[in-house]
Amino acid sequence: MQIFDTVIVGAGAAGLFCAGMAGQLGQKVLLIDHAERLAEKIRISGGGRCNFTNRDAGPAQYLSDNPAFCRSALARYTAQDFIALVQRHGVGFHEKHKGQLFCDQGSERIIQMLLDECEKGGVQRWQPCTVADVRPTSGDATPGFEMDTSRGPVYCKHLVVATGGLPIPKIGATDWGMRLAGQFGHTLIEPRPALVPLTFNPQDWAPFAELAGLALPVAVSAGQGKRKTRFLEDLLFTHRGLSGPAILQISSFWREGEALEIDLAPDIDLEAQLRQAKSTSKRQLGNELAAILPQRLAQLWLQRLQLDPNRPMPECKDKDLLQLAQAIKGWRLTPDGSEGWRKAEVMRGGVNTRELSSQSMESRLQPGLYFIGEVVDVTGWLGGYNFQWAWASAAACARSLGYPPPEA
Repeated sequence: MQIFDTVIVGAGAAGLFCAGMAGQLGQKVLLIDHAERLAEKIRISGGGRCNFTNRDAGPAQYLSDNPAFCRSALARYTAQDFIALVQRHGVGFHEKHKGQLFCDQGSERIIQMLLDECEKGGVQRWQPCTVADVRPTSGDATPGFEMDTSRGPVYCKHLVVATGGLPIPKIGATDWGMRLAGQFGHTLIEPRPALVPLTFNPQDWAPFAELAGLALPVAVSAGQGKRKTRFLEDLLFTHRGLSGPAILQISSFWREGEALEIDLAPDIDLEAQLRQAKSTSKRQLGNELAAILPQRLAQLWLQRLQLDPNRPMPECKDKDLLQLAQAIKGWRLTPDGSEGWRKAEVMRGGVNTRELSSQSMESRLQPGLYFIGEVVDVTGWLGGYNFQWAWASAAACARSLGYPPPEA
Protein backbone atom coordinates (compact mmCIF):
# COMPACT_ATOMS: atom_id res chain seq x y z
CA MET A 1 0.00 0.00 0.00
CA GLN A 2 1.33 3.43 -0.96
CA ILE A 3 1.06 6.15 1.68
CA PHE A 4 0.40 9.86 1.14
CA ASP A 5 -0.44 12.80 3.32
CA THR A 6 -3.17 13.92 0.92
CA VAL A 7 -5.01 12.29 -1.97
CA ILE A 8 -7.00 14.59 -4.25
CA VAL A 9 -9.56 12.99 -6.54
CA GLY A 10 -10.28 15.12 -9.59
CA ALA A 11 -7.62 16.83 -11.71
CA GLY A 12 -9.64 19.79 -12.91
CA ALA A 13 -9.19 23.42 -11.93
CA ALA A 14 -9.79 23.00 -8.19
CA GLY A 15 -7.92 19.70 -7.89
CA LEU A 16 -4.82 20.81 -9.79
CA PHE A 17 -4.59 24.08 -7.91
CA CYS A 18 -5.10 22.47 -4.50
CA ALA A 19 -2.51 19.78 -5.28
CA GLY A 20 0.15 22.28 -6.29
CA MET A 21 -0.41 24.51 -3.30
CA ALA A 22 -0.62 21.64 -0.79
CA GLY A 23 2.54 20.08 -2.20
CA GLN A 24 4.41 23.37 -1.87
CA LEU A 25 3.20 23.64 1.73
CA GLY A 26 4.91 20.35 2.59
CA GLN A 27 2.26 17.71 1.90
CA LYS A 28 3.05 14.48 0.08
CA VAL A 29 0.24 14.65 -2.51
CA LEU A 30 -1.28 12.16 -4.93
CA LEU A 31 -3.64 13.55 -7.58
CA ILE A 32 -6.02 11.03 -9.21
CA ASP A 33 -8.34 11.41 -12.18
CA HIS A 34 -10.34 8.83 -14.14
CA ALA A 35 -10.12 10.66 -17.48
CA GLU A 36 -7.35 10.10 -20.00
CA ARG A 37 -6.99 13.79 -20.87
CA LEU A 38 -6.17 16.38 -18.27
CA ALA A 39 -8.44 19.30 -17.35
CA GLU A 40 -10.77 19.13 -20.33
CA LYS A 41 -13.15 21.68 -18.84
CA ILE A 42 -10.34 24.23 -18.57
CA ARG A 43 -9.29 23.41 -22.12
CA ILE A 44 -12.68 24.13 -23.69
CA SER A 45 -13.64 27.07 -21.48
CA GLY A 46 -13.99 30.55 -22.90
CA GLY A 47 -13.94 29.24 -26.44
CA GLY A 48 -10.48 27.81 -25.80
CA ARG A 49 -9.20 31.03 -24.22
CA CYS A 50 -10.10 30.18 -20.59
CA ASN A 51 -11.93 32.96 -18.77
CA PHE A 52 -9.83 32.17 -15.72
CA THR A 53 -11.24 34.73 -13.27
CA ASN A 54 -13.16 37.96 -12.95
CA ARG A 55 -11.62 41.11 -11.47
CA ASP A 56 -14.89 41.85 -9.67
CA ALA A 57 -15.46 38.43 -8.10
CA GLY A 58 -17.16 38.65 -4.72
CA PRO A 59 -19.92 36.89 -2.75
CA ALA A 60 -22.67 38.82 -4.58
CA GLN A 61 -21.97 36.85 -7.78
CA TYR A 62 -22.52 33.42 -6.24
CA LEU A 63 -25.64 31.31 -5.62
CA SER A 64 -26.01 28.77 -2.85
CA ASP A 65 -28.60 27.42 -0.46
CA ASN A 66 -26.23 28.87 2.17
CA PRO A 67 -25.18 32.19 0.57
CA ALA A 68 -22.73 33.29 3.27
CA PHE A 69 -20.58 30.16 2.97
CA CYS A 70 -18.41 31.40 0.09
CA ARG A 71 -17.38 34.66 1.77
CA SER A 72 -14.42 33.34 3.75
CA ALA A 73 -12.67 31.50 0.92
CA LEU A 74 -13.24 34.30 -1.60
CA ALA A 75 -11.89 36.90 0.82
CA ARG A 76 -8.75 34.90 1.60
CA TYR A 77 -7.86 34.06 -2.00
CA THR A 78 -9.00 36.80 -4.35
CA ALA A 79 -8.99 37.32 -8.10
CA GLN A 80 -5.97 39.59 -7.60
CA ASP A 81 -4.11 36.69 -5.94
CA PHE A 82 -4.68 34.45 -8.94
CA ILE A 83 -3.82 37.25 -11.36
CA ALA A 84 -0.51 37.63 -9.52
CA LEU A 85 0.18 33.90 -10.01
CA VAL A 86 -0.64 34.16 -13.72
CA GLN A 87 1.73 37.11 -14.04
CA ARG A 88 4.54 35.27 -12.24
CA HIS A 89 4.23 32.52 -14.84
CA GLY A 90 4.33 35.02 -17.69
CA VAL A 91 0.87 34.15 -18.97
CA GLY A 92 -0.51 36.94 -21.15
CA PHE A 93 -4.13 37.90 -20.65
CA HIS A 94 -6.71 40.54 -21.53
CA GLU A 95 -9.98 41.85 -20.16
CA LYS A 96 -12.81 41.16 -22.58
CA HIS A 97 -16.03 42.28 -20.92
CA LYS A 98 -17.20 43.24 -17.42
CA GLY A 99 -14.04 42.18 -15.61
CA GLN A 100 -13.69 38.86 -17.48
CA LEU A 101 -10.02 37.89 -17.96
CA PHE A 102 -8.96 35.58 -20.82
CA CYS A 103 -5.62 34.03 -21.80
CA ASP A 104 -3.94 35.58 -24.82
CA GLN A 105 -2.36 32.26 -25.79
CA GLY A 106 -5.26 29.94 -24.99
CA SER A 107 -6.37 27.60 -22.23
CA GLU A 108 -3.31 25.35 -22.47
CA ARG A 109 -1.22 28.06 -20.79
CA ILE A 110 -3.37 27.89 -17.65
CA ILE A 111 -3.22 24.09 -17.64
CA GLN A 112 0.56 24.17 -18.03
CA MET A 113 0.84 26.75 -15.24
CA LEU A 114 -1.12 24.48 -12.89
CA LEU A 115 1.04 21.49 -13.88
CA ASP A 116 4.17 23.54 -13.22
CA GLU A 117 2.82 24.39 -9.77
CA CYS A 118 2.18 20.70 -9.14
CA GLU A 119 5.69 19.80 -10.24
CA LYS A 120 7.09 22.46 -7.93
CA GLY A 121 5.15 20.81 -5.09
CA GLY A 122 6.34 17.30 -5.95
CA VAL A 123 2.81 16.09 -6.70
CA GLN A 124 2.39 12.56 -8.01
CA ARG A 125 -0.35 12.20 -10.62
CA TRP A 126 -2.16 8.99 -11.58
CA GLN A 127 -4.20 9.37 -14.74
CA PRO A 128 -6.22 7.57 -15.88
CA CYS A 129 -6.99 5.95 -12.55
CA THR A 130 -10.29 5.00 -10.97
CA VAL A 131 -11.21 4.70 -7.29
CA ALA A 132 -13.32 1.66 -6.47
CA ASP A 133 -13.71 2.02 -2.72
CA VAL A 134 -12.92 4.45 0.11
CA ARG A 135 -12.87 3.36 3.77
CA PRO A 136 -12.07 5.41 6.85
CA THR A 137 -9.45 3.71 8.99
CA SER A 138 -10.64 2.62 12.41
CA GLY A 139 -9.50 1.00 15.61
CA ASP A 140 -5.84 1.52 16.44
CA ALA A 141 -4.99 2.64 12.93
CA THR A 142 -3.91 6.20 12.25
CA PRO A 143 -7.01 8.26 11.34
CA GLY A 144 -7.32 8.58 7.61
CA PHE A 145 -8.58 6.69 4.57
CA GLU A 146 -7.79 3.51 2.70
CA MET A 147 -8.60 3.53 -1.00
CA ASP A 148 -8.76 0.81 -3.60
CA THR A 149 -7.66 2.24 -6.96
CA SER A 150 -7.01 0.76 -10.37
CA ARG A 151 -3.29 1.32 -9.66
CA GLY A 152 -3.31 -0.36 -6.28
CA PRO A 153 -4.25 0.38 -2.66
CA VAL A 154 -3.52 3.78 -1.13
CA TYR A 155 -3.59 5.24 2.37
CA CYS A 156 -3.91 8.96 3.09
CA LYS A 157 -4.54 11.18 6.08
CA HIS A 158 -6.51 13.73 4.05
CA LEU A 159 -8.90 13.01 1.19
CA VAL A 160 -9.94 15.94 -1.02
CA VAL A 161 -12.87 15.54 -3.41
CA ALA A 162 -12.52 17.83 -6.45
CA THR A 163 -14.50 15.84 -9.00
CA GLY A 164 -16.61 18.72 -10.34
CA GLY A 165 -20.25 18.51 -11.33
CA LEU A 166 -22.45 16.77 -13.89
CA PRO A 167 -22.24 19.11 -16.94
CA ILE A 168 -20.81 17.94 -20.27
CA PRO A 169 -20.64 14.18 -19.63
CA LYS A 170 -18.80 13.60 -22.93
CA ILE A 171 -15.65 15.11 -21.38
CA GLY A 172 -15.81 12.94 -18.28
CA ALA A 173 -18.33 14.46 -15.86
CA THR A 174 -19.14 12.09 -13.02
CA ASP A 175 -21.27 11.95 -9.88
CA TRP A 176 -18.51 10.12 -7.97
CA GLY A 177 -17.93 13.00 -5.56
CA MET A 178 -21.60 13.30 -4.69
CA ARG A 179 -21.93 9.55 -4.20
CA LEU A 180 -18.92 9.62 -1.88
CA ALA A 181 -20.46 12.51 0.04
CA GLY A 182 -23.59 10.40 0.54
CA GLN A 183 -21.46 7.47 1.71
CA PHE A 184 -20.18 9.63 4.56
CA GLY A 185 -23.59 10.97 5.52
CA HIS A 186 -23.64 14.25 3.64
CA THR A 187 -26.81 15.63 2.15
CA LEU A 188 -27.03 17.16 -1.32
CA ILE A 189 -28.73 20.29 -2.52
CA GLU A 190 -30.50 18.99 -5.62
CA PRO A 191 -28.12 19.27 -8.59
CA ARG A 192 -29.48 20.94 -11.70
CA PRO A 193 -27.98 22.39 -14.88
CA ALA A 194 -26.92 26.05 -14.68
CA LEU A 195 -25.50 28.51 -17.20
CA VAL A 196 -27.47 26.57 -19.79
CA PRO A 197 -29.56 27.43 -22.89
CA LEU A 198 -33.33 27.28 -22.39
CA THR A 199 -35.77 25.47 -24.67
CA PHE A 200 -39.42 25.93 -25.61
CA ASN A 201 -42.31 23.86 -26.89
CA PRO A 202 -41.44 23.21 -30.56
CA GLN A 203 -44.88 24.23 -31.82
CA ASP A 204 -44.86 27.49 -29.88
CA TRP A 205 -41.28 28.21 -30.87
CA ALA A 206 -41.69 27.52 -34.59
CA PRO A 207 -42.05 31.21 -35.64
CA PHE A 208 -38.91 32.15 -33.70
CA ALA A 209 -36.84 29.16 -34.86
CA GLU A 210 -36.39 31.00 -38.17
CA LEU A 211 -34.38 33.61 -36.27
CA ALA A 212 -31.69 31.08 -35.24
CA GLY A 213 -28.30 32.78 -35.16
CA LEU A 214 -29.68 36.27 -34.54
CA ALA A 215 -28.24 38.04 -31.49
CA LEU A 216 -28.98 41.34 -29.77
CA PRO A 217 -28.55 43.01 -26.37
CA VAL A 218 -31.55 42.56 -24.06
CA ALA A 219 -32.60 42.82 -20.44
CA VAL A 220 -33.94 39.50 -19.13
CA SER A 221 -35.67 38.93 -15.79
CA ALA A 222 -36.86 35.91 -13.82
CA GLY A 223 -38.46 35.44 -10.42
CA GLN A 224 -40.86 37.51 -8.37
CA GLY A 225 -40.50 40.00 -5.53
CA LYS A 226 -37.19 39.80 -3.67
CA ARG A 227 -36.20 36.84 -5.83
CA LYS A 228 -36.53 38.81 -9.08
CA THR A 229 -33.22 38.95 -10.91
CA ARG A 230 -32.32 40.93 -14.01
CA PHE A 231 -29.35 40.77 -16.39
CA LEU A 232 -28.40 43.10 -19.24
CA GLU A 233 -26.50 40.94 -21.73
CA ASP A 234 -26.64 39.58 -25.28
CA LEU A 235 -29.36 37.09 -26.27
CA LEU A 236 -29.03 34.49 -29.03
CA PHE A 237 -31.93 32.82 -30.85
CA THR A 238 -31.46 29.08 -31.54
CA HIS A 239 -33.53 26.47 -33.36
CA ARG A 240 -34.79 25.10 -30.03
CA GLY A 241 -34.94 28.22 -27.87
CA LEU A 242 -32.73 30.93 -26.44
CA SER A 243 -29.06 31.11 -25.50
CA GLY A 244 -26.32 33.71 -25.24
CA PRO A 245 -24.94 35.31 -22.07
CA ALA A 246 -28.30 36.79 -21.03
CA ILE A 247 -30.01 33.40 -21.02
CA LEU A 248 -27.07 31.51 -19.52
CA GLN A 249 -27.03 33.99 -16.64
CA ILE A 250 -30.75 33.91 -15.97
CA SER A 251 -30.92 30.10 -16.27
CA SER A 252 -29.25 29.79 -12.87
CA PHE A 253 -32.16 31.72 -11.33
CA TRP A 254 -35.04 30.43 -13.47
CA ARG A 255 -37.31 27.78 -12.00
CA GLU A 256 -39.42 25.30 -13.95
CA GLY A 257 -42.85 26.66 -14.83
CA GLU A 258 -41.85 30.31 -14.46
CA ALA A 259 -42.04 32.84 -17.24
CA LEU A 260 -39.12 34.95 -18.37
CA GLU A 261 -39.61 38.62 -19.13
CA ILE A 262 -37.40 40.00 -21.90
CA ASP A 263 -36.95 43.62 -22.88
CA LEU A 264 -35.80 43.50 -26.50
CA ALA A 265 -35.02 47.23 -26.55
CA PRO A 266 -33.38 47.95 -23.18
CA ASP A 267 -32.56 51.51 -22.19
CA ILE A 268 -34.94 52.82 -24.86
CA ASP A 269 -38.34 54.42 -24.17
CA LEU A 270 -39.78 52.67 -27.18
CA GLU A 271 -43.29 54.09 -26.93
CA ALA A 272 -41.96 57.66 -26.77
CA GLN A 273 -39.59 56.99 -29.66
CA LEU A 274 -42.36 55.59 -31.86
CA ARG A 275 -44.70 58.48 -31.00
CA GLN A 276 -41.93 60.92 -31.84
CA ALA A 277 -41.39 59.15 -35.16
CA LYS A 278 -45.11 59.39 -35.90
CA SER A 279 -44.92 63.16 -35.75
CA THR A 280 -41.52 63.65 -37.41
CA SER A 281 -40.86 60.72 -39.75
CA LYS A 282 -42.41 59.80 -43.08
CA ARG A 283 -40.87 56.33 -43.09
CA GLN A 284 -42.94 53.17 -42.98
CA LEU A 285 -43.51 51.42 -39.64
CA GLY A 286 -41.39 48.42 -40.65
CA ASN A 287 -38.42 50.61 -41.55
CA GLU A 288 -38.76 52.63 -38.36
CA LEU A 289 -38.79 49.53 -36.17
CA ALA A 290 -35.90 47.98 -38.12
CA ALA A 291 -33.80 50.97 -37.08
CA ILE A 292 -34.25 49.84 -33.47
CA LEU A 293 -34.34 46.03 -33.73
CA PRO A 294 -32.67 43.61 -36.16
CA GLN A 295 -34.80 43.62 -39.31
CA ARG A 296 -35.90 39.98 -39.15
CA LEU A 297 -36.99 40.40 -35.54
CA ALA A 298 -38.82 43.64 -36.31
CA GLN A 299 -40.71 41.97 -39.17
CA LEU A 300 -41.68 39.03 -36.96
CA TRP A 301 -43.11 41.22 -34.22
CA LEU A 302 -45.17 43.24 -36.67
CA GLN A 303 -46.47 40.01 -38.17
CA ARG A 304 -47.35 38.60 -34.73
CA LEU A 305 -49.28 41.74 -33.83
CA GLN A 306 -50.88 41.92 -37.28
CA LEU A 307 -49.52 45.40 -37.92
CA ASP A 308 -48.86 46.55 -41.47
CA PRO A 309 -45.10 47.15 -41.91
CA ASN A 310 -45.81 49.33 -44.95
CA ARG A 311 -48.02 51.80 -43.11
CA PRO A 312 -46.46 55.30 -43.05
CA MET A 313 -45.66 56.44 -39.52
CA PRO A 314 -48.03 59.44 -39.58
CA GLU A 315 -50.93 57.04 -40.26
CA CYS A 316 -50.15 54.67 -37.37
CA LYS A 317 -52.63 54.57 -34.52
CA ASP A 318 -51.40 55.49 -31.05
CA LYS A 319 -52.92 52.33 -29.58
CA ASP A 320 -51.03 50.19 -32.10
CA LEU A 321 -47.73 51.88 -31.27
CA LEU A 322 -48.43 51.38 -27.56
CA GLN A 323 -49.25 47.71 -28.10
CA LEU A 324 -46.06 47.26 -30.14
CA ALA A 325 -43.88 48.97 -27.56
CA GLN A 326 -45.36 46.98 -24.67
CA ALA A 327 -44.92 43.68 -26.51
CA ILE A 328 -41.27 44.35 -27.35
CA LYS A 329 -40.38 45.80 -23.94
CA GLY A 330 -42.22 43.10 -21.98
CA TRP A 331 -41.99 39.85 -23.95
CA ARG A 332 -43.15 37.11 -21.57
CA LEU A 333 -42.52 33.47 -22.45
CA THR A 334 -42.22 30.28 -20.44
CA PRO A 335 -39.45 27.77 -21.21
CA ASP A 336 -40.37 24.10 -21.13
CA GLY A 337 -36.90 23.12 -20.00
CA SER A 338 -33.21 23.49 -20.78
CA GLU A 339 -30.57 21.84 -22.96
CA GLY A 340 -29.59 19.89 -19.84
CA TRP A 341 -26.24 18.57 -18.69
CA ARG A 342 -24.82 18.19 -22.20
CA LYS A 343 -24.86 21.97 -22.72
CA ALA A 344 -24.70 23.30 -19.14
CA GLU A 345 -21.47 25.06 -18.23
CA VAL A 346 -21.80 24.40 -14.48
CA MET A 347 -23.94 22.62 -11.91
CA ARG A 348 -26.14 24.38 -9.39
CA GLY A 349 -26.48 22.46 -6.12
CA GLY A 350 -24.14 19.81 -4.76
CA VAL A 351 -22.71 18.99 -1.34
CA ASN A 352 -24.60 20.88 1.36
CA THR A 353 -22.25 23.62 2.60
CA ARG A 354 -23.84 23.63 6.06
CA GLU A 355 -21.99 20.35 6.58
CA LEU A 356 -18.59 21.84 5.63
CA SER A 357 -16.23 24.29 7.28
CA SER A 358 -16.14 27.57 5.36
CA GLN A 359 -12.57 28.08 6.60
CA SER A 360 -11.10 24.79 5.37
CA MET A 361 -13.74 23.00 3.23
CA GLU A 362 -13.44 20.06 5.65
CA SER A 363 -16.43 17.86 6.33
CA ARG A 364 -18.10 18.43 9.68
CA LEU A 365 -19.20 14.78 9.58
CA GLN A 366 -15.95 13.01 8.67
CA PRO A 367 -12.58 14.44 9.83
CA GLY A 368 -9.97 14.55 7.08
CA LEU A 369 -12.52 14.63 4.23
CA TYR A 370 -12.72 17.80 2.12
CA PHE A 371 -14.85 19.01 -0.78
CA ILE A 372 -13.79 21.80 -3.14
CA GLY A 373 -14.84 23.37 -6.43
CA GLU A 374 -18.01 22.62 -8.35
CA VAL A 375 -19.02 19.55 -6.33
CA VAL A 376 -19.90 22.00 -3.53
CA ASP A 377 -23.20 23.93 -3.53
CA VAL A 378 -21.66 27.22 -4.67
CA THR A 379 -22.35 28.39 -8.22
CA GLY A 380 -20.98 31.55 -9.80
CA TRP A 381 -22.34 33.78 -12.52
CA LEU A 382 -21.07 33.49 -16.09
CA GLY A 383 -17.79 35.31 -16.61
CA GLY A 384 -14.90 33.68 -14.71
CA TYR A 385 -16.61 33.48 -11.34
CA ASN A 386 -16.74 29.69 -11.20
CA PHE A 387 -13.02 29.41 -11.86
CA GLN A 388 -12.41 31.90 -9.05
CA TRP A 389 -14.44 29.70 -6.71
CA ALA A 390 -12.28 26.74 -7.78
CA TRP A 391 -9.08 28.64 -6.93
CA ALA A 392 -10.45 30.09 -3.67
CA SER A 393 -11.94 26.88 -2.29
CA ALA A 394 -8.79 24.95 -3.28
CA ALA A 395 -6.58 27.49 -1.51
CA ALA A 396 -8.72 27.36 1.65
CA CYS A 397 -8.38 23.58 1.69
CA ALA A 398 -4.65 23.45 0.90
CA ARG A 399 -3.77 25.98 3.58
CA SER A 400 -5.66 23.98 6.22
CA LEU A 401 -3.83 20.69 5.78
CA GLY A 402 -1.57 21.08 8.78
CA TYR A 403 1.09 23.49 7.56
CA PRO A 404 1.45 27.26 7.91
CA PRO A 405 0.41 29.47 4.97
CA PRO A 406 3.14 30.77 2.65
CA GLU A 407 4.68 34.15 3.28
CA ALA A 408 2.73 37.03 1.74
